[in-house]
Amino acid sequence: MTFIIAAVLDFLIGDPWGWPHPVKVMGWVISRLTKFWLNLCQNSITQKIAGIFLGLILIVGSGCMGWLIIQTAEWLHPLLAILIESIMLASCFALKSLRTAATDVLHPLIVGNLPEARSQLSNYVGRDTDNLCAAEILRAVLETVTENATDGVMAPLFYAIVGACIPNVGPIPLALAYKASSTLDSMVGYKEAPYTYLGWFSARLEDCLTWLPCRLTVITLALLSGKPLQVWRICCRDAILDPSPNSGWSECAYAAILGVQMGGTNCYRGVAKEKPLLGDALYPITPTTIHQALQLTRYSFLLWLGIAIAITILIH
Repeated sequence: MTFIIAAVLDFLIGDPWGWPHPVKVMGWVISRLTKFWLNLCQNSITQKIAGIFLGLILIVGSGCMGWLIIQTAEWLHPLLAILIESIMLASCFALKSLRTAATDVLHPLIVGNLPEARSQLSNYVGRDTDNLCAAEILRAVLETVTENATDGVMAPLFYAIVGACIPNVGPIPLALAYKASSTLDSMVGYKEAPYTYLGWFSARLEDCLTWLPCRLTVITLALLSGKPLQVWRICCRDAILDPSPNSGWSECAYAAILGVQMGGTNCYRGVAKEKPLLGDALYPITPTTIHQALQLTRYSFLLWLGIAIAITILIH
């Protein structure tokens, strides 16, 4: 029941702007603790140790807090527990958020308003967007949608399913713990100063936690495409060239299925950075390509959701 309600809530409502959200709380805590430890720790060793504490406090704390909230709601009333659990689980999914982000950029792009499309894109990507042409904007949107399909949609669902299989745990603690890890990585998991040492643990841990759900997502997408061997072959050829152990695989799976190519030159704060080319450029990237990628993510999510429901029924 919880999985179904959460999926419906994410599809219909998503993450309304201004509403309370667990990630906002996590971000606030991360920001405060980061400032505290950066001021307190002045060398690489102490910053690495502080990074371990930062990661453990956020990840374990988020999971424990989620468990405590659900247990308290259960004590008050079982229906209240189902409602709160469903809302919290929906907040861990970003399916509608990805669709909204893509739409925000595609709408002005389709009508030829490049400045507005660049401005909207800058809200969602770290690369410089001021001088991007239409083709580069489309590539950036597709890369964002396909990279975040794993850590924003499928991985939280994976850990929710794992949590549901563990007695007295449930889907919320592990889903929130993964969400905390993902938020840490996006805020402090950089090689550049000042997070070089403080963020190393969060970055490595997020890579490890995402590794299995990422590969399962690639396999799911490959099976849904009807050409699993071809998709897997292209991923083994190209994805391994990406410095990230996960984002390259996620993007490459979509590239192989859609017959497009991602990667190339991106600029960050005026500095050009080469990313490996993923997939074969059989077709150009178009708005339709991005909608097809979102559709593939939706199908994968629904397939895993069906598995989650079946597991829940078997357990109960």
